[in-house]
Amino acid sequence: MAGSAATQAGAATLPPDKAEVIYHVYDGGGVKADGPALLVRKSLMDRVSLSAQYYVDAVSNASIDVVTTASPFKETRSAWNFSADTVVRDSIISVGYSKSTEPDYIAEALNVDVAHEVFGGMTTVSMGFTRAKDLVGQKNTPGWIDSASHWQYRTGLTQILTPTWLMSANFEVVSDSGFLGSPYRAARVFGATEKERNPRTRSSRAVKLRSINDTGALVARSSLRAEYRYFWDTWDIKAQTFEIGGSNYLGQSFLLDVSVRSYSQSKALFYSDNAAVVNQFNSRNRQLSPFKSTGLSAKLTWTPPAWRAGWDTQITGVLERKQFRFSDFTDLRTGGLYSYNANVVQVYLSSTF
Repeated sequence: MAGSAATQAGAATLPPDKAEVIYHVYDGGGVKADGPALLVRKSLMDRVSLSAQYYVDAVSNASIDVVTTASPFKETRSAWNFSADTVVRDSIISVGYSKSTEPDYIAEALNVDVAHEVFGGMTTVSMGFTRAKDLVGQKNTPGWIDSASHWQYRTGLTQILTPTWLMSANFEVVSDSGFLGSPYRAARVFGATEKERNPRTRSSRAVKLRSINDTGALVARSSLRAEYRYFWDTWDIKAQTFEIGGSNYLGQSFLLDVSVRSYSQSKALFYSDNAAVVNQFNSRNRQLSPFKSTGLSAKLTWTPPAWRAGWDTQITGVLERKQFRFSDFTDLRTGGLYSYNANVVQVYLSSTF
């Protein structure tokens, strides 16, 4: 949001009481998903802030993997998230639990995060940990066929450099073990399909740098941000993400935010569009193949006049256009390299009180 970086400094405080309703739609690559989400946050005696979020997705899947090796399907997935935040001197301590369910997949996660302010609020140091576990099932197969465990460790540093310039650096480590593929996905060897086989362990690292500048001296009530993220893992995937965006107030009530995002990655060691040898591991998962994507996003937020004292209400609409281009993944229906476009639409109403 437009505004000086210096205004973000200060003693650690709890998040404001808030209610938010969101409706989202995703349509691209044969996959359609839409549904609502509801979030409520309330503080207790100004010492603890509790939040609860409920999310529903109605998914219609006819992606390239599905239409070439299986039948399109429809399912509903739902997710709950509960968290608690408290302030201890200059630190905010957060604990959260989440659970999502699908007919053939259940995921649970517990996270703990600490953000500590030093040097009069000019510097914020953060650390966090997440422990997650998944149960994997398969349609028409009784019970759960396998499971997966995930550990994530993260740390970050946010620094206000000048009254108009804020920078942050974040680093995360993720370790996965167990069933890390899909029971429905097939690999291709000598032109014939066979069951996908992925390693049962994976470790990854990621570094993210972010810069936010108040550009009000050039354009009134505006800001500019830039981000870079580098990812690498033990499956030999390396990925880079670049994003640049800007915000500007239009009059007194509207805030426009636009951004452009570019992503590229290399392939996993065991990925092959059509393997010429039989290996211990073999996957034709397009998400493990080399590909590039670009995205253009626009967000418009309207802050209407307060309808009740102490309430701040905003209505936001988001439209994003994504483009995916694969350099080593064949569309078996056409024989050409696969590509697709996707649209994301979000509309949400939020109110702080």
